[in-house]
Amino acid sequence: INETAQAVIDAKPDVMITIDSPDFSLRVAKRVKAASDIRTVHYVAPTVWAWRPGRAKKMARYIDHVLALFPFEPPLMEAEGMACDFVGHPVVGEKIATHREAAAFRQAHEIGDAPLMLVLPGSRRSEVARLTDVFGDAVARFAQTHPDLRVVIPAAGPVADAVIAQTQGWTVRPIVLDPRAGSREEGAAMKRAAFAAADVALAASGTVSLELAAASLPMVIAYRMNWLSFRLIKAMALIDTVTLVNLVSDTRVVPEFLGPDCTADKIAGGLAHVFAHPEDQKDAMALTMERLGKGGESPGLRAARAVLAKL
Repeated sequence: INETAQAVIDAKPDVMITIDSPDFSLRVAKRVKAASDIRTVHYVAPTVWAWRPGRAKKMARYIDHVLALFPFEPPLMEAEGMACDFVGHPVVGEKIATHREAAAFRQAHEIGDAPLMLVLPGSRRSEVARLTDVFGDAVARFAQTHPDLRVVIPAAGPVADAVIAQTQGWTVRPIVLDPRAGSREEGAAMKRAAFAAADVALAASGTVSLELAAASLPMVIAYRMNWLSFRLIKAMALIDTVTLVNLVSDTRVVPEFLGPDCTADKIAGGLAHVFAHPEDQKDAMALTMERLGKGGESPGLRAARAVLAKL
């Protein structure tokens, strides 16, 4: 942190742009601002709309300009004295698989016309450890009324081994997509095809809900944590939903099963409803993508223009 800050101070740039990673980036910005008048821009606003709103006031002491991913964030940053521009979310620029690629995925894995469920138990080992068993039980319960169900898990590289090991006992054996099996491009293409080929998704809470919305894939969100952590987070939260699709679209159409509600029975019931009524989420997902900048200038270019306009 100190070396980076000193390097910036020595270089005397017109502007310093820090990107996400607030524990590192904002400490660098604080040191740079204390020793210079270099303009500081931070890309990705802190989630003060969800919890710990005091973070905005604190960062305003050393951040001049914020580049926001969500359209409801600028007023919150501006209220504390920072300039803020909504530049769009990077998810709107991600590639989406074609119908042909989705069909090819089904053919390659001999899925045919069977119902296909995408399962995403998280990208950290702790998440996989907490969620894999309950997700497997929920899938098994759902399969009781859909005996031809197929399941695919696009595993994140760091947890692929854990996913493979912990799904060995699942009643419905999943197809685990291991991104380490080929090139990075091949892994990304396979994941996109799986998203496009699936009929419904069960996912851990997180930004993956935006990836699912981009693919127009109806979803159920679930997350399990220890009781004390859940109570503390619930008490501190400023929002009544953790799913970004619900927040951005200002709806509550994506079912959530969090903390004590993260049970196989409840999740399976949610999956059954979403599978039977996928249209309930379609409009909300399309609205989410529109509000995040889909169809407009790329977020990166909008961010660059916003920085230049305020120099």
